[in-house]
Formats: sequence, structure tokens, C-alpha cells
Amino acid sequence: MYSEQEIVAGCKQGKALFQEKLYQLYSRRMMAVCIRYTKSRFEAEDIFQEAFVKVFKHIHSYSGGSFEGWMRRIFVNTAINQYHKSRKYQEQVDYSTIEESSPSEEDIVSDISGKELLLLIDQLPEGYKLVFNLYEVEGYTHREISEMLGIAEGTSKSQLAKAKSYLKKILLTYSMKEKC
Repeated sequence: MYSEQEIVAGCKQGKALFQEKLYQLYSRRMMAVCIRYTKSRFEAEDIFQEAFVKVFKHIHSYSGGSFEGWMRRIFVNTAINQYHKSRKYQEQVDYSTIEESSPSEEDIVSDISGKELLLLIDQLPEGYKLVFNLYEVEGYTHREISEMLGIAEGTSKSQLAKAKSYLKKILLTYSMKEKC
């Protein structure tokens, strides 16, 4: 078994064995990142392949720190670039038409699994989902999100608030169905 450092060093030398080891080590986690940012498995696979090519192409620029964090940033940026490319071809949703709801005080989230929660997040409108993932899952600030997406910082905050409200509404509906 090779250490992460050995695998990265082997990849920097262009050795196929180490590239395969890197792929095996991170493919599941990085595919999960891609799926969070897309509407379909097909689109996620495209981003996944493109991002892995970028990782191997730019691995020489990795100079230390968390390798997984460095790699994750490539995958997230690739997903965002894909979002920008496809955005001009997609119908824009008027998010102001989505009703805001006041959530119940009961702890609905504790009643569902992580997998179920990911499925619920996937139901968010695309803009909400993107900001929610960047802020809540990846840990980016609103300023960083605004720069990445080319939107105002206030828009990022607003989209996050609406995403949370939308999720609470979905969770309340989910909770009601479970009780019936």
C-alpha cells in the first residue's frame, strides 16, 4: 500500500500505476462532489472525467497542504465552469415565485438519513442548490461564491436563505408524508 505522498509523487512522474492508485483512492469522494452540482448522473460523469484530467495535467502545481482539498477545489471549479457553460442554454427560473414557508420547530432532519437529505437537496432549483453546496458543504464564503458565480454577494446570501427555506418546506412535506 502506498502513502498519499508516494502516490502524488508517482503521478508527478507520469507513472500510470500511481495515477490508477490516485483514481482508486479518490474517485468515490470526487464523484459525490460532482453529483452534488449536477442534475444528472451523465452530467456528473462528464465533469468527473474532465476534472480528473485537470488533476493529472496540473498535479505539478500541487505544492503541499491538503491534497484532497486541492483536488476537491479542481472538481468544484470544473462543476462551476460547466454550470456557467450550460446556464446560457437553460431556461432561467424566477426564484421569487417560490413560496417561502415558516418551518416547524420540531427537528425533522434527525428523522432522515444522510442519503435522503442529499436526495432532498438535489430537488432544490439549480441556483439554490449551487449556492447551498458551495456555502454549506464546501465551506466557501459569500464573497468567494459571488466571485466564482459572477453574482452579487447579496444574491449569494439571498439564494442561500431561499434554499434553506425551500429545504425546510420540502422537509416539512416529507415529515408529513412519513406520519401518514
